[in-house]
Amino acid sequence: MRGQSIKLIAPVLLSYIVMGFVDIVGVSTGYAQRDFSLTPDMAQLIPSMVFVWFFVLSIPVGVLQSRLGKKRILITGVFLTSLGMFVPFIHYSYPTLLLSFLFLGVGNTVIQVASNPLLKDAVPESKFSSFMSLSQFIKAISSLIGPLIVTIMVTRFGDWKHVFLVYGAVSIISGTWLIMVNIEEAQTTQKASFSSSLKLLRNPLVLSMVVSIFLIVGLDVGMNTNIQNLLVQKFGLTLEKASLGISVYFFALMVSRFFGAILLAKVKNFSFLVWSALLSCLFIILLMVSPSSSLAIVSIALIGLVSGNLFPLVFSLTINKLPERSNEISALMIMAVVGGAVIPPVMGLVNKMLGASLSFVVLLICALYVFGSSFILKKH
Repeated sequence: MRGQSIKLIAPVLLSYIVMGFVDIVGVSTGYAQRDFSLTPDMAQLIPSMVFVWFFVLSIPVGVLQSRLGKKRILITGVFLTSLGMFVPFIHYSYPTLLLSFLFLGVGNTVIQVASNPLLKDAVPESKFSSFMSLSQFIKAISSLIGPLIVTIMVTRFGDWKHVFLVYGAVSIISGTWLIMVNIEEAQTTQKASFSSSLKLLRNPLVLSMVVSIFLIVGLDVGMNTNIQNLLVQKFGLTLEKASLGISVYFFALMVSRFFGAILLAKVKNFSFLVWSALLSCLFIILLMVSPSSSLAIVSIALIGLVSGNLFPLVFSLTINKLPERSNEISALMIMAVVGGAVIPPVMGLVNKMLGASLSFVVLLICALYVFGSSFILKKH
């Protein structure tokens, strides 16, 4: 029975590795800016092309999922991701790279909508929380390895785009494996809809927490896509060396989420949220004023360590306040991931006008809002 359970769980967990491919957008933005001589604001359209689909498609995909089933939807997302990975090899240009990340963004949205519910069906109910923590840890590892693969591809083959071939192959394996397993899917009686979800935004608590998720994702993607800019423009590092800064960030996130899963079971979640947001503010300031690349790298690691649990904290604390509206809240928070499409272009504009260091003021504002909004949770 245990072996049969593993056979069901393993292919679902592999989809979280595919989910982590979306974070290659950070490294890709830097290389695209160099390859096509893009201005910072033009380069930041690449992450926007990925994350805007969370706003557009999350609820429609959820509705479609209730009709077609979670596994079918998840398989669709995985194969859409694989399709996007091969587009740059048909023709490599700025428009085709945007098209590639369009497929990646749509595929990732579909994967994120379907993967957690399908994982819930694949694991024993008592083990779902632990497997959720494991799935996020797996995604973090995938995000961490991406920039390292790029560095290897540049060193060995002289072409950073070869990382897409690796991602495409893994996506095909993941989708094929999912096709081969039979997972009994639980049917839900209450479904989120556009109207019920949007009406919930009239609740000040929900609205403020959805905005927090919007800014938390924006902060994360803004870090991912602008670390290279900062290290190259301010300290003169090569793109390859600056890419390692992204790996440091994702390693810190991975460590943060691993220990966060342990600590959150033992400490008050509200206090954890307040301190995480406050320390994020302080370490972003430290990054902005860092006089050396070494201190900047340390600051990047510290930001990753303290900000890594902001998303699950806000998500879980809000759901716990209104458990009877969990479907609608979940849909709204998935839509709020569009923050990853909005914040980076804003940083690109500030970078163009005021420089790389001051562009991180945008992320400081994001962290300050999350810190302030945490007290709305306490009030309610």
